[in-house]
Amino acid sequence: MDKPDLFRFIKSTEQTVTPKAVGKLYQRAEMLSRLPLGVQKWIVGRAGRDDPYVGFVVEPYSLFLAYEIEDEAAAARLLPPGYELLPTAMFEGTEPRYCGVIGAFNVHTSVFWGSRVELSLIAENKTTGMLSWVICDYESNTINYDPGEGFSGSTTSHCVVTTAYTGDLIVDVKSEHRANHIACVADVNAGSMRALDQRLWLEGNLSVDYGGRLLDPGSVPFGLVFDPGEVAQALHIPLDAVVVERNTIGDGLLASEPFEACCFPLAQHYRTTNFPASSPIRNRDDLERAVREMNAKP
Repeated sequence: MDKPDLFRFIKSTEQTVTPKAVGKLYQRAEMLSRLPLGVQKWIVGRAGRDDPYVGFVVEPYSLFLAYEIEDEAAAARLLPPGYELLPTAMFEGTEPRYCGVIGAFNVHTSVFWGSRVELSLIAENKTTGMLSWVICDYESNTINYDPGEGFSGSTTSHCVVTTAYTGDLIVDVKSEHRANHIACVADVNAGSMRALDQRLWLEGNLSVDYGGRLLDPGSVPFGLVFDPGEVAQALHIPLDAVVVERNTIGDGLLASEPFEACCFPLAQHYRTTNFPASSPIRNRDDLERAVREMNAKP
């Protein structure tokens, strides 16, 4: 995508997000969380009829840690039906392994604004053959919606995802309701830009699903719309520049230490649906076509 088209897509994505609208939704989402799950899904479905897509902006310095899965049988039980674990790595040239990825990022979207930590297992959808990110757990300091549990408010007792003038990226997120707690520091200055594994970052972002406690048998995988250049490369941070002081996310499932650390030093701009909905986008050509079509809208 050339720069004028890229800038148009970025601007139109950012313009879908306003603090005023997000502020109004926060209280409404907490009220909706008290309704039966079926009613919540009906409301969400109707809300997205006019324009199903919302803006989703991951702010600079998102951090991703890849951990090898130690208990493959337990991990497989968290997957939705029709998925199987698939070895992968975040960067080109790294040995693929069965893995879970913990992502920590600040985000502003059309429907929520805040910080979030997610645990995703990397698997293949046996029906479509697509590599997929299966979100199995998360903690967040803002409103949330997932098909298994519906709406919820903040889940954290404290939630820090930030940077320091020293060049360190600081994460300290603790759940208010579960045992989940991750605290780590990564030296961004030690990183260097490297090519990312495109099947994981491009194809995987076209097939995202929910598992574990978030799973709903009636849910379908959904995809993001973005410029492929957003996931071409990222900072590879050496493991000796990453100090994981504590991590109980994926406890008993994942290795004690990550085998890769990845940081995106720039903002990433996505469009996604209001709630999980199947997407016809299957590859880079489909993705670029979808971006052009969105750019063509007034």
